[in-house]
Amino acid sequence: MKKILQKILVVGTLAFFAVILIFSRKNESVPTFKERHGPIALSAEWLNTKAAIQGLLDLLRQKPDDSKAMMQLAQAYIQEARITGDHAYYDKASLDLLDQVLKKEPGNFEALCCKSTVLLSQHHFSDGLTVAQQAVKLNPYNAFIYGLLCDANVELGNYDEAIKMADKMVSLRPDIRSYSRVSYLREIFGDLEGAKQAMKLAVSAGFPGLEQTEWTRMILAHLYECSGELDSAEMQCKIALQERPDYPFAIAGIGRIQKERGNYNDAIKYYEKAKDMITEYSFSDELTDLYLLNNEKERSQKIAQTVIDMLSPNSNAEGTTGHGHYADRELAYAYLKTGDLDNALLHAQIEYERRPKNIDVCEMMGWVKYKRGEYAEANMYISQALHTGSKNPQLLCRAGMIKLKCGEKEYGLSMIKNALNMDPFLDPFLKKEASQFLSGTVYANK
Repeated sequence: MKKILQKILVVGTLAFFAVILIFSRKNESVPTFKERHGPIALSAEWLNTKAAIQGLLDLLRQKPDDSKAMMQLAQAYIQEARITGDHAYYDKASLDLLDQVLKKEPGNFEALCCKSTVLLSQHHFSDGLTVAQQAVKLNPYNAFIYGLLCDANVELGNYDEAIKMADKMVSLRPDIRSYSRVSYLREIFGDLEGAKQAMKLAVSAGFPGLEQTEWTRMILAHLYECSGELDSAEMQCKIALQERPDYPFAIAGIGRIQKERGNYNDAIKYYEKAKDMITEYSFSDELTDLYLLNNEKERSQKIAQTVIDMLSPNSNAEGTTGHGHYADRELAYAYLKTGDLDNALLHAQIEYERRPKNIDVCEMMGWVKYKRGEYAEANMYISQALHTGSKNPQLLCRAGMIKLKCGEKEYGLSMIKNALNMDPFLDPFLKKEASQFLSGTVYANK
C-alpha cells in the first residue's frame, strides 16, 4: 500500500555516519530512524531500506526544504511502523514530516493521502476521513484515495458509503489493495465464501515476500479459520514464512492454529517468539488466554496487566502532533480478562461514542454489558452488531448467549449451533461458556 522508495546510493563509511549524527543534532525537525533488532534486522530488505533512509536524511541535510525527500522519508517511516510495530515512534515521525510538507504545500495530494493513512492507523477515523475527503477533491481519479475513504467509512460504520468507495477503487485499479477491501466488505455482510475469493485475488495480485502481500495472506488465513479450515489456514501461514522468513504475524498465525488444535505448549512457543520480534499487543493478549488454558494462572494475570500497560494512554503520549493511538476497544477487552468490569465499560463507552455505527464496536458494547449482567442493554447493542448479516462465528456465538439470556431461546440456540458448526475450533473459553446453554444448564435471566 506504500509507494516504493526511490533507490539512493549511500557510501556506508564511518564519516557518513558521523555526518548523520551531526545532522540529527542540528536539525531536530527531521526525525531519524531507529535500528531494528532481532531477526527482522537481518534481512536484505532492511539493509536496502536503511540505506535509502540514510540517503534521504543526507539529502535533507543539504536541502532542508526538499518536500519530495520529506515525503519519501514519511512513506518509509509509515512502512517501518508496519514492519516493526513501533507505531508510537514512527507514526509521530511521519506526521511531523507530513505536517511540514503541508504547511508549505496545503494542496499536496500525496501528503494528504499519507497523513490520512497515519491517522487511520492511529484509529483517528473521523480525522482520517476528513483529510481523505480533502485529498479526493484534488484528484478524484486516484484509486488509493478511495481505499482510504473506504477504510474510514468502514471503521465509522458507514457501510453503504464504504461499498461505493470500494467499487470506485476496484474499477480504477483492481489490485491487492482494492481486492482486499472488497473481501472485507463481503465478510462484513456475511458472504464468507465471496470474501475468500476476493482475498485470494488480492494475494495473487501482490508481489510475494513483500510485507503487504504476506499480511494479506494472513487475512486469508483468518477467513479459513472462521470456517474451521485449519489445514488451509496453516498452509497460508507456512507459505508466508517461506516467502518472508521470520514474519512475526505468520509465526503467531501458526501459534493460533496450534491453540485451536489444543496444543497449548506449542502455541505458547510460537507466540513468545513472535512477541519478542516486534511490538504488537495482540501477541501478548493471546498469551494471556494461552497461559490460562495451560493452567498457568499467575503468568496469565501478569501478561494481562502487561497488555493493559501497553495499551494505556498513559504509556503512549500523544506528543506535539496531538495524535496518539486510540485503543479503547482493545482496552475494554483487556480489562474484561482481568475481571475489571468498570474499566471495561469505561473504555467501551469511550469507543462507542466515537463510532456508534461500527458493528465490531457494537459487539464489544454488547459483550461488556453481558459480562456485567445487564442483558437488556447487551441485547440492544448486539442486535446493532448483527444488522449487516455478518457470519463471524464469535459474533454469532456471543449474540446467541445474549439472546438466550433475554428469553429468545429458539433464536439464541440456533445462533450458537450455527457458530459452532461453522467454526468447531472456536475460542475455548467462549465455547465452554456456550456449551452451558446448549446443555440447558443456563437459560434466560430470572
